[in-house]
Amino acid sequence: MFAIIESGGKQYKVAEGETLRVELLKDEPESSISIDKVLAVFDGDNLQVGKPYLEGASVSCKVVEHGKAKKVVVFHYKAKKNIRKKNGHRQPFTKLVVEKIVTA
Repeated sequence: MFAIIESGGKQYKVAEGETLRVELLKDEPESSISIDKVLAVFDGDNLQVGKPYLEGASVSCKVVEHGKAKKVVVFHYKAKKNIRKKNGHRQPFTKLVVEKIVTA
């Protein structure tokens, strides 16, 4: 059984017991959250697809930790002008463990 959920403007394919990284959420570590933006659920035999979301379906997750991803180096320059600028960025994330997928 798996579900397609939306969090932080991105879509993720999740299954029970799976760990995933989503955009930073405000919830505290070790707390439980419920994600109601479920786009589709597949239970092995049939596929339920929402328009755009499934009514009554949700995915309950446990917040494991917050962190930052690896640094991405952004380097701008203009050729033959001696203009160079180096920046870095670390995207914050929340690590979740999927506990249960509830269908309608």
